Amino acid sequence: MAQRQQLIETSPDHVWAVLADGRRYAEWVVGTKEILHADSHWPAVGARLRFRVGFGPATLEDTCVVRISEHMRRLELEAKADPFGTARIAFTLIPWAAHTLVILDEHPLRGPGARLQGPASELMLHLRNRRMLANLARHATGERAPG
Repeated sequence: MAQRQQLIETSPDHVWAVLADGRRYAEWVVGTKEILHADSHWPAVGARLRFRVGFGPATLEDTCVVRISEHMRRLELEAKADPFGTARIAFTLIPWAAHTLVILDEHPLRGPGARLQGPASELMLHLRNRRMLANLARHATGERAPG
């Protein structure tokens, strides 16, 4: 299980605003190239995103569905990543003085990814999620991307 946390120097409502805008996921979710469709009721339970994911010229179209949504506290998604199966991606927001402690927990649920989970895949998830949380923090605080 790949779990990371990051203290984001803004309030939970600012962090939630980024999580609650499905059309902007490609701006901060590592590996997501573009959002093809976001249900208008995102992030309500059952809402879906359809997106293109990949690295370089290799891309796939996949979906993500909201499984649990607790306003400004918790968002749990199930992402389909064919041919690898599905993954659970859970964000927990904890008020921390004037800031927000975000805990990100991601792990494979079904398919080959779940059966082949091990140290190498854990390392890749940790590296990806560290960058993803940094991107989330940048968007939630309104900072500009480096470079």
